[in-house]
Amino acid sequence: MMATTHALAGVLVGLAALAVAPDAGPVVVLAAALGGVAPDVDLLGAHRKTLHFPGYNAVAALLAVAVAALAPSTTTVALAAFLAAAGLHAVSDLFGGDLELRPWELAGDRAVYEHVRGRWHPPRRWIRYDGAPEDAFLALALALPAYAALDGVAQQAVVALAAVSVVYAALRRSLVDHGRWLVRRLPPRLLRLIPETLIADLR
Repeated sequence: MMATTHALAGVLVGLAALAVAPDAGPVVVLAAALGGVAPDVDLLGAHRKTLHFPGYNAVAALLAVAVAALAPSTTTVALAAFLAAAGLHAVSDLFGGDLELRPWELAGDRAVYEHVRGRWHPPRRWIRYDGAPEDAFLALALALPAYAALDGVAQQAVVALAAVSVVYAALRRSLVDHGRWLVRRLPPRLLRLIPETLIADLR
């Protein structure tokens, strides 16, 4: 799924936490949105392995929720929301596509690495790949209640995430070809500034 879809899912996690602990403040929503995106930082390493923990994240989130319930504060509720959104991200990627450069070709068999069992989960492809039309529809569906519940800058951020989702989905397939074209033409001194994990498949 797109990072924007995960971020919007995180916003809803944050809103749910805020509904239970309204005194925690809007920082909880921001923490959850960041938690929704955080696992994808492993694009710089082994994607969907280094920071994706579908098993361990669930345990960590449950412990954090228990702590927040026993000692509610902005910090404990925000941490619980962050970990819950990160766990949701890791689990939801099980229902997406594989890690291949062109996941719409259905050639790969790796969705998310499960550290508990030491193996890759196969993709279930309910959402065929990040940026698929159904991914964009899901992002819009998540954006609607978030937009209705928020206001001001937060509401504008939701609109921006939804807009980026639609544009990315419209361009998704062509981005691979454009990326390859660009990587082949960038001078070596610039390529050295880009993490190899981000461009290895485009060479």
